[in-house]
Amino acid sequence: MKATGIVRRIDDLGRVVIPKEIRRTMHIREGAPLEIFTSDDGDIIFRKYSPLGEFPQVALQCAEAINKITRYPVYICDRERVVSAAGPTRREITGKKITGEMTRMMQERGELSGERSLMIADGQYDTVNYVSLIIASSDVIGCVALSVESNIIRRNSELDKKFADIAAAILSKQAEE
Repeated sequence: MKATGIVRRIDDLGRVVIPKEIRRTMHIREGAPLEIFTSDDGDIIFRKYSPLGEFPQVALQCAEAINKITRYPVYICDRERVVSAAGPTRREITGKKITGEMTRMMQERGELSGERSLMIADGQYDTVNYVSLIIASSDVIGCVALSVESNIIRRNSELDKKFADIAAAILSKQAEE
């Protein structure tokens, strides 16, 4: 844990204001859900909440199923990190922070369908060609991304995109339950 030197008082309703500088640095927007943890030492810890983190096994199974059929690397991301992955770079990329470009694409509710590629995570050289958004309760909570490697013969690109769409729909439904 890193000390900020900022001290805040609890108001009469039990609220604490998180300073604007910290919200900006940590990319916490108004209305963003935060998880609250306590430690045996008496620490109170706030962590950005990721609905996809609640069911990592389902996310991993979706990624592995698509990878098995397409042989493409598959990445399932929340708004911050790669939550699950399947393919040759699975171990290296799982848990890595996604790039600003991926974050912007989710904020703008953009999807990617083969016309251009973008980097998936900081320091990771895989590019993604297909991205489907995971939307729960009308909020974008993450995405499913497929990387069509140049050494693999591309098949029907519409079919590849549908695989990502199906996984995103399954994860959306899981998050809403």
